[in-house]
Amino acid sequence: MNWLAHLLLSEPTPAFRIGNLLPDLVSISALTGLAPEYQRGIRQHRRIDAYTDAHPVFRRSIQRLGPQFRRVGGILVDMFYDHFLSCEWQRYATKSLPDFTAEVYASFETHRTEIPVEAHQPLEWMKRGNWLCSYGDVQDLSHTLVRMSRRFRRPVDLVGSVVILEREYAGFSDDFAAFFPDLREHAERVECPVSA
Repeated sequence: MNWLAHLLLSEPTPAFRIGNLLPDLVSISALTGLAPEYQRGIRQHRRIDAYTDAHPVFRRSIQRLGPQFRRVGGILVDMFYDHFLSCEWQRYATKSLPDFTAEVYASFETHRTEIPVEAHQPLEWMKRGNWLCSYGDVQDLSHTLVRMSRRFRRPVDLVGSVVILEREYAGFSDDFAAFFPDLREHAERVECPVSA
């Protein structure tokens, strides 16, 4: 799952939420030595990713993309699912999306001294561009995919997948609706004990 889902499925503490973002933002070596409350979020991130990658509905969504996007299918479906989560936010959350994301963004600054330096810039970009609120609009999602495609060594046309999202919109939407409750139940069931 992508960032919005990771945050929603976090315990509602700033350190846990930030920890649940960090594995996508910094190197593995930068994660070592962080305080236990961040480590719990990091472990939750990895559990969510492992469960998601193995789930048959998630795999079905990847198949919808066809062979052209098979190599990056997991990344794209993560983004598409955050789109549907954003569109259906009130169904899954008690706080409005703008209020929730404002709370998350505020925590980036208050916890800045405790997190790896290499996370500072990505978190600032996320906040400044209000990325977490942008997934619900397909055009904004396209802009996000343009940004993401620049992170690959070789060019990858992630934006081309939006045509498939629009064509198969009902199918992806049904997949998300079937998958997300399973993921939420899994995330709530899994304990993330503090390391000694």
